[in-house]
Amino acid sequence: MGQSPPVVLGRENSLCDPYTFLSSSSAFISGEGFRVEIAVEIVDYTAGLPDECLAFVFQFLGPGDRNRCSLVCKRWFRVDGWSRHRLSLNAQSEIVSSLPSLFTRFDSVTKLALRCSRKSISLTDDALLTISIRCRNLTRLKLRGCREITDEGMSTFAKNSKKLRKLSCGSCMFGAKALNAVLDHCANLEELSVKRLRGIHDGAEPIGPGAAASSLKMICLKELVNGQSFAPLVLGSKNLKTVKIIHCLGDWDSVLQLIGNRNQNYKENLNCDINYGSSDSNRSPLMEIHLERLQVSDIGLSAISKCTKIENLHIVKTPECSNYGLVCVAENCKLLRKLHIDGWRTNRIGDEGLIAVAKHCSNLQELVLIGVNATHVSLSAIACNCSKLERLALCGSGTIGDTEIACIAAKCMALKKLCIKGCPISDIAIEALGSGCPNLVKIKVRKCRGVSGDAGEWLREQRGSMLINMDACDTDCGFEASVSDIGVHETGVEVGQVTAVGASTSSNGRLALLRSKLGHFAVRVALNRTLADYLTRLLILVIEFDTSLSRKKTTIALIQAVFAVNAEINI
Repeated sequence: MGQSPPVVLGRENSLCDPYTFLSSSSAFISGEGFRVEIAVEIVDYTAGLPDECLAFVFQFLGPGDRNRCSLVCKRWFRVDGWSRHRLSLNAQSEIVSSLPSLFTRFDSVTKLALRCSRKSISLTDDALLTISIRCRNLTRLKLRGCREITDEGMSTFAKNSKKLRKLSCGSCMFGAKALNAVLDHCANLEELSVKRLRGIHDGAEPIGPGAAASSLKMICLKELVNGQSFAPLVLGSKNLKTVKIIHCLGDWDSVLQLIGNRNQNYKENLNCDINYGSSDSNRSPLMEIHLERLQVSDIGLSAISKCTKIENLHIVKTPECSNYGLVCVAENCKLLRKLHIDGWRTNRIGDEGLIAVAKHCSNLQELVLIGVNATHVSLSAIACNCSKLERLALCGSGTIGDTEIACIAAKCMALKKLCIKGCPISDIAIEALGSGCPNLVKIKVRKCRGVSGDAGEWLREQRGSMLINMDACDTDCGFEASVSDIGVHETGVEVGQVTAVGASTSSNGRLALLRSKLGHFAVRVALNRTLADYLTRLLILVIEFDTSLSRKKTTIALIQAVFAVNAEINI
């Protein structure tokens, strides 16, 4: 027979729920074979939200979602532009022509990352000049693989970027002249991170603090041929708190001696500086030092022991360091809170040095021992004397067995996180942890062949609230390998030329609760997980900003917004 004509239904006699949002025209075939066409009036309930509210929502989105949201409508495109403060650009030479329009749209950028692959030609000095003119409020800059940028280009950039606070550069070709220009013109610079700079070579001019002498707080040097040229910068930075020297060539004992003497002079002359009004009274002591894969001996450790205010010390893969140097550090740096030691299995650091740490560093909260052959003698001393110890990692040691773990379980009352990797322990050690360490909340056991899966299951039954990650039992795979406090790295996924950096997820607890309550909505509109996250985050924001909105009306607005994002339609 002939086909029935289409039926158009308004809101009054719609076949669907009056609160269900559909596009302006939707059609389906009913069970009887009839074509039913439904027309629903589109109402943008999000139009009542202030732009600031919408911008706050965007802060919760990842790079890809934020880029897709900017395609929803002109308003969202505009709000995304002025509210995006972080950009990550593929810094190839082809991007140069797009820079003016790019920074016309994103005119509030304060944090910029420029990355270029090895196989591509990076942007040049002219492009960097354009960026410095367009981004007058730039406070953070990260350069990776920008090999076409020269000393002159960085010098010009520094003159236009006086608000710069953090600079990180790696695998670039400029050198000491460029860095000196940045330090001379950027008086607010607080952090400087340098990695594999080809222009820093033997015979390079010294790098001094310049105008940043009072503002610089952190210096990180990685994989440099002549990192010793930064010694004047380290010594001249009055408020320097953190120094990280990682995998740099050459002998570093002499530089560490200068650093130690600097802090010793600070301590000796402090009273004199106060009495006579000397500018040296404004100096601050070093509090954090990282030494990794360096040619450093006990001479260097003895030198940094003069930095008596150190709270965080990393001694990683420095094979010439021994118990003697560690004892010097322990006896003088009594405020130590975090200590990381990777002995590289040289057996030069052991019980003697750790006993000194236990005796003098009672404030120790975090201890990481990798390739250090400690025994129950030193671990017992640490457990007894370091009553504030909360995080402990024992990795790659052939002397740490059941006796040592039992000692820790019995005496480390404040311990919250424990990591054991590659140590000859057995189920007996796990049984000791089942009744010991009453404050333990996370434990990770890896590559310990003597531990069975049954022990892991037993521990889970005994300590139900504990997060357990073991090779033999699949419990909590999300537990981090490191027990140290690691800050949130900024990450960005490139989409075309532009990428935003993901924002904080501090409201995950509330999101999980709301997501469970709104699960039927997610099923109803067939949302993927990312859009469901956006839905719940937007709901939180709308409720917080406008408590007069009813729950049903708010939900309609959220479903409409997600539909718009999913279909990329113009609402």
